[in-house]
Amino acid sequence: MIQNLPLHSRWSLLLKTIPFIIIILIVKYLIDFFNYDILQFSALFTAIISANIFLISFLISGVLSDYKESEKIPSDMASAIISLADEGFIVLQNKEQEKEAREYLAHIQLLNITYIDWFHQKTSTMNVMEELSKLNKYFHTLSPLISPPSLTRLKQEQNTLRKLLNRADTIRETSFLGTGYAIVETISFILIATMLFIGFNPIYEGIIFTAFVSLILIYMIFFIKDLDNPFGYSQDEILTEEVSLRPLIENKNILKKYLD
Repeated sequence: MIQNLPLHSRWSLLLKTIPFIIIILIVKYLIDFFNYDILQFSALFTAIISANIFLISFLISGVLSDYKESEKIPSDMASAIISLADEGFIVLQNKEQEKEAREYLAHIQLLNITYIDWFHQKTSTMNVMEELSKLNKYFHTLSPLISPPSLTRLKQEQNTLRKLLNRADTIRETSFLGTGYAIVETISFILIATMLFIGFNPIYEGIIFTAFVSLILIYMIFFIKDLDNPFGYSQDEILTEEVSLRPLIENKNILKKYLD
């Protein structure tokens, strides 16, 4: 489920769009004032608008499937990390291996923080993979106290974390149908530019129509690009439709209790 956004975040895309609309309307008024609105409105123009909206809908359906998959990734990561920690907590009850178990749980804590840092682009994918590989040393150390089925399950959770990281990295680095974005942006630009030179009588009808269509086209382009990267947590790329990292963040308190 898409996280509940603060009011200012919900309206941030609209606020980002409004300056473009204001500029377009000023240009529209000036063109009408100097009688450069030489084109006439026709049914063909509305058909092109409909075709462009169809393309926008196609792009949204594509990025939405990736977004819905992305929503599950942080919670699946958090569940796998807690499963790894559970076994360490069981071993911790054995006083003879308390030191090794605490070191293992401390590494799980570090691994959880590393995943959060990765989402915020503070560390590289390779660094996270290295922290995952370091689990093998602890598996070997604790293997005498862990049953073979449990050890197999731990290796599966380790592999799950690798898969989820690779999938999240692919989603973050890959843009959905870049050529599709290009054609939508090109058609939208042509449509808005054409509307500026279409004559309306009275003029306020043209201003309302131009503002309405421009708002839809520009807003949806921003929305698609926003939705296409559900992991945009870095300071240089503040998006509104980000997948919640709450499961990983809550893990920090859970793992801390395991070591208390």
